[in-house]
Amino acid sequence: MSSSTKNSECTEKLVLAATQLFSRQGYSGTTTREIARLADVSENTLFRHFDHKEDLFWAALRSHSAWVKRCTQSLDGIALMEAPEVVLPKILELLNDTVKYKPELLRLTAVAFIELHWKADAFCQEQFAPFCATIRQYMALSVKNGRVRDCEPTIVTAALLTAVLMHPALSRLIDGENPSYSDSREAAKAHAKFWLDMLAPTAQLYPAEV
Repeated sequence: MSSSTKNSECTEKLVLAATQLFSRQGYSGTTTREIARLADVSENTLFRHFDHKEDLFWAALRSHSAWVKRCTQSLDGIALMEAPEVVLPKILELLNDTVKYKPELLRLTAVAFIELHWKADAFCQEQFAPFCATIRQYMALSVKNGRVRDCEPTIVTAALLTAVLMHPALSRLIDGENPSYSDSREAAKAHAKFWLDMLAPTAQLYPAEV
């Protein structure tokens, strides 16, 4: 095995160990010694691959944020300006897949904003803003074309993202149980029905100001 392959494998082990520990214990609560032990390497080896603990944290978060880029690329229906009945379920399925299959991404992002906030905003602008902007642009065009009710696209996008990504945690607070969905696709269908009903271009709920 070549030295470059060994170095690559060691880096991957360190990033994986860091992901597990940072997502469970936070940034300050995790030491490089713990990461090295979980990765089954020495702490000196860790510092040959990463100069600082913070570098390892961002490497762990970046390794998971590639998922968001793939999600953005998969929203080809948005580029085609398909109907909300087609696009919204697709968006919601991607978000529910993130909750189910990439919980570490959400936890690491939360840790970044809480403990490393001086860099978190720039990182998220780079990694996550394109996905959010794609959804907002679609909502704005759908409002303009009359496909959804007249609403503020940024607020709707923020509400949609928050409702899905925070749904499991909020459900436990509300009724003490996790949502009873068999898989992420079923959860996406439930969310899609709710949002399509909410955004249907019906008559105004409130009278216009005079």
